[in-house]
Amino acid sequence: MGNQVEKLTHLNYKEVPTADPTGMDRDEGPRIGVSYIFSNDDDELEQQQDSVHDLGGENPALQPYDPQLHEVECSVYYRDECIYQKSFSEEDTLPEEGDEGGGGHLSTYTPENLLNRCKPGDLVEFVCQAQYPHWVVYVGDFQVVHLHRLEVVNSFLTDASQGRRGRIANQLYRYKPLSPAVVVRNALEQVGCKDRDLSWRNSECFAAWCRYGKREFKIGGELRIGKQPYRLQIRLGDKRSHTLEFQSLEDLIMEKRRNDQIGRAAVIQELSSHLQAAEEEEEEEEDHHHPGARTAVE
Repeated sequence: MGNQVEKLTHLNYKEVPTADPTGMDRDEGPRIGVSYIFSNDDDELEQQQDSVHDLGGENPALQPYDPQLHEVECSVYYRDECIYQKSFSEEDTLPEEGDEGGGGHLSTYTPENLLNRCKPGDLVEFVCQAQYPHWVVYVGDFQVVHLHRLEVVNSFLTDASQGRRGRIANQLYRYKPLSPAVVVRNALEQVGCKDRDLSWRNSECFAAWCRYGKREFKIGGELRIGKQPYRLQIRLGDKRSHTLEFQSLEDLIMEKRRNDQIGRAAVIQELSSHLQAAEEEEEEEEDHHHPGARTAVE
């Protein structure tokens, strides 16, 4: 069936029913963010990198990278429980052990520097402007296991980075982790799995499954029925946020990764346009239902 279904592209925010822009949940029936079916964004990452070299342009991996400038601050909730958080606020984060820069767990390092920090069972997230984040599982001896071009492979960490900076990503998800030995075993047992045998849509879902062992990270791990239990709260700054709702963690991760790929400025601009249009529509509806109200005020 999967071969007969075309890959769905992301809908713009104006086409997507969402939660209340203020973050308050008004119970007006089910709403969704966006559903991705038979899509794999790691393929798109590889196509982007190939196109950069083909066009002779500058590789984005070589450009200076500032996480606070490019990355989107967000939180993920399952019902009322926060299960993921990316925040640059010192109040929301704990400093990483050995971090002298004060950047906490979102600080990024060169691949060579990461080798001195990683322990078996750690998750590593490689980041770069205009690219999807790439997640790997560190298994020791300078090696990682990761989902790469529709295959789970064993690589050296420096090779898997493709020149990108990275961070240890153990603190992003708030699930209870498995023991390091089990995480490493989960990863190594999947080496060689590829194409139709894969149970994960992207490198993040694979790495997170290895560390936490939750079926929600697998393709089809949850039934998409009823009210959407997952919420992606995107911080817009100055105590403003926007919330999207999803029926599965898998779909939410796809949207979160899309935001990481297009960057913070583009996400804020996209949401601002949507929110402005929504406010204008609400004003028009109020004028339509109460045509004399505005005249009386004026």
